[in-house]
Amino acid sequence: MGFRWSSPLTQVLAVGFMCFCCPGIFNALTAMGGGGQLLSTVDENATSALYACFSVSGIFAGAIHNKLGPKWTILIGSLAYPLYASSLLTYNHTQAAAFTIVAGGVLGVGAGLLWTAQGAMMMAYPREKDKGRYIGYFWAIFNMGAVLGSGIAFGLNYHIGGGRQQSSLADPTYIAFISIMTFGSLIALSLSNPRNVTHDNGEHIRIQPYPSWRAELTSVLKLFFDWRMLVLTPMFISSNWFYSYQWGTVNGAYFNKRTQSLNNIFYWTAQIIGSYSFAMILDKRGLSRRMRALVGLAVITTVFSATWVGGIFFQKQYTEPQNPRKDFMQLKVDYIGPLFLYALYGVNDAAWQTYCYWLMGSLSNDASILSRYAGYYKGVQSAGGAIAWRLNALKIPFMTELIICFALLIASVPGALFFALRVKDYSDEDEGKYVATGEVFDLETKRDYY
Repeated sequence: MGFRWSSPLTQVLAVGFMCFCCPGIFNALTAMGGGGQLLSTVDENATSALYACFSVSGIFAGAIHNKLGPKWTILIGSLAYPLYASSLLTYNHTQAAAFTIVAGGVLGVGAGLLWTAQGAMMMAYPREKDKGRYIGYFWAIFNMGAVLGSGIAFGLNYHIGGGRQQSSLADPTYIAFISIMTFGSLIALSLSNPRNVTHDNGEHIRIQPYPSWRAELTSVLKLFFDWRMLVLTPMFISSNWFYSYQWGTVNGAYFNKRTQSLNNIFYWTAQIIGSYSFAMILDKRGLSRRMRALVGLAVITTVFSATWVGGIFFQKQYTEPQNPRKDFMQLKVDYIGPLFLYALYGVNDAAWQTYCYWLMGSLSNDASILSRYAGYYKGVQSAGGAIAWRLNALKIPFMTELIICFALLIASVPGALFFALRVKDYSDEDEGKYVATGEVFDLETKRDYY
């Protein structure tokens, strides 16, 4: 069949472009350290408020999504992004931190809604054999937004050079970001009702009938007693914890503004490569899904460990923010090592989150069920992020930050292994169907089910 707006892939790509404009541009802004501000404390506190509100919003966003549907859930959530960027522009002129911190909290609520709806679509819309590929497509498009945002920031702030001229981002940078975010929010209006989304063979995606608010919230609260969510909780907590260290302590404290932007171009490009490449491993034909889960865990554990060991050697070079910050033209050949390390941090982040989504996607094909899993994931993830950004704002020793990040990642492995060993070759609701090399067949009719 030709192009259809109501096809699962088109819908996932559409939400990818929306995230390109909103969270993608936001990531480019936040990854500069201090949200582009010279004094990073206000952004660190705002980001801590963001993640604190995100953690609560994410837990209950699944119920809201299942009632409102993805279009309105994503639209409401996405509008908080230009509001937050506007607060940083305002801070450039007023130095009033209250608006920025409140806007951070509002963004936390909005992000919980957006990411829960996005996660449900990304995991529920593809067929069993394509879940890793859909995650890779989304992650690539989403992170292109961060690459674009970093390129804009680099171009508009290139004059901040030599390592000695320090200032906040210029107003035109914030205005450009606000414009892109606002445009991205409107893309949500084009999303189809999930009941109208069909595969090429005419089959609809799975959606449970909405029960009631009470029954929906009860289903959400039951996740806190679900062994599958509990064993993955350490992995969820660690999945955003390292942002405050990478963006604030490495990029923000060591490099100047234009070099931060240049670093982020490589960081987010590495995310695109990392997510899509790792997704291909997770969708590898000829291997059982359990084996793919185990191979994936082995890969990310090995690569993560090697990267963070390298990070220890780099962190030994400084114990406080550099004054003046380092510029890539000043560092010359010495810039290659830190840049490569920072890009590897991006690869690791993308692979880690791709793996989390793929594991959750292995549990179900129902959009309503997966929205609850996505909400739980984002809620727990954001609770960890809130703590990490608060520790960063309290200026704990840099090496201590790194060790905590590394330790949390290692502590996640046993639970992930316990889960991976129990991954089935079919989702829970597909009992009675046989899965072979990623293809599902109905045993009675012998026809392709997906």
